Amino acid sequence: MSPLARSGFTASPYAALPICLSLISLTTALPAQAESSIWYKDGNPLDVTVPAAIPSGYVGNTACAAPNLQNALTLGEVADATLCNNPQTREAWANARVQAAQVGIARSAYLPSVTDTVGTNINVTSPELATRNNPYSNLSNSIVASYLLYDFGNRDATLENARQLLQAASATQDVTVQTLLLSAVQAYYQVQANIAALDASREAERASEESFKAADARYKAGVATPADKLQAQTAYAQATLSRITAEGNLKTAYGTLANVMGIQANQPIRLVNNTNYSTLQPVSDDIDALIEQARNRRPDLMASEAQVKAAQASIDASKAAAKPTVSIAMSNSQQDGSSLTSANTSTLGLTVSIPLFSGYAPTYRIRSAEATREVRAAQRDRIRLQISLDVWNAYQNLRTANESVIAAQVLVQSAEESSRVALGRYKAGVGNIIDTLNAQSALASAKQQLIQAYLNGNVARATLAQAVGVLDNAMIQTLPDQNNP
Repeated sequence: MSPLARSGFTASPYAALPICLSLISLTTALPAQAESSIWYKDGNPLDVTVPAAIPSGYVGNTACAAPNLQNALTLGEVADATLCNNPQTREAWANARVQAAQVGIARSAYLPSVTDTVGTNINVTSPELATRNNPYSNLSNSIVASYLLYDFGNRDATLENARQLLQAASATQDVTVQTLLLSAVQAYYQVQANIAALDASREAERASEESFKAADARYKAGVATPADKLQAQTAYAQATLSRITAEGNLKTAYGTLANVMGIQANQPIRLVNNTNYSTLQPVSDDIDALIEQARNRRPDLMASEAQVKAAQASIDASKAAAKPTVSIAMSNSQQDGSSLTSANTSTLGLTVSIPLFSGYAPTYRIRSAEATREVRAAQRDRIRLQISLDVWNAYQNLRTANESVIAAQVLVQSAEESSRVALGRYKAGVGNIIDTLNAQSALASAKQQLIQAYLNGNVARATLAQAVGVLDNAMIQTLPDQNNP
């Protein structure tokens, strides 16, 4: 079993629900349904696939089902809606289509070019000089076909550059998908955390109200001081303020979630009730294996590697462009000036074009391409170094979250018992209001810490999956919600 699997992740892509998320391939695949042409070079087929346009509400070439906002949404449905509706998905797909078309343009250099030029005009001469019908027409037709035989690898390098840029665009598309998935997970659990925080705030408000009523009753009975009543009333007012703040935070979180899903922020959304928290899964101790897996799976590193290869191909193309080219051309020219004169000429020739001097421009193009490759290589090395930090931070955050959940659970149990005892002692007249209010405040704080620990744990799992490069539908389905506690 891999270290990532032992951490609660799965590298098996799209093994769960068949939602639109599974239609986004985290590889370099382009749509299966596309406009294709098969060309040939040296007897071998060259497949040029240019994806068709993707309208709004589509993932790949498949229409997405609109989310039913009348029902409570699961995490999988939130992720589905995010990929279907968020404009970043369509933007990344369109960029891949642009680069796929550039591959087709590069491959067109292996085909001959044919040009047909047709012209006609009417001529009028002075009557005394006319030797033919006046006015007379002149019709010309010229067809020229040419084919590049040899160019020292310029075509090959240009095609390789386009191919690598297509790989980079496809990997960048995967980066966008994983980034959106992580944003969806964060927004989803932030809403869940704010729902739980609001419930805890209301419970704390009810407890403060009960303490205030008890203090008021004891004050009216003459067994408590006015200070007890005022302190309880102040705590009650503070609890009410905390509840109002929690309500506002929840509304803000709902707006953020709607924005991530690609819908209007004021659109009402309901989520499944996620109250059954389970202990987070253990974390593997093999951090080295996780980092190594990340270097093999991270799409941003794949995109950067493709950019380096594209830059090298650009160097090769620049060098070849400064060398001679050999072409073959055939033409046919037909001209009909009148019934008196006509011409029909055919030619077949071989052309060798030798660049002699162009102001040192080829030299500087090569230098520019070489410098670009150095930039791309440095960017690749920076990403490779950043990957280790990303995995390390996410790994440590997940370990911390696991330990925090366990500690927070113990803290809540202790704070609940302390609050119950303190309130009972005060009502029985053997305790003081300060102890009671402190115990209730400690309970409210403990519940907030437990909620935050669960939020951090679930987000940390998704963050580690993204850091390793395996954040996909299968991993999303392992995160807890009402259907998968």
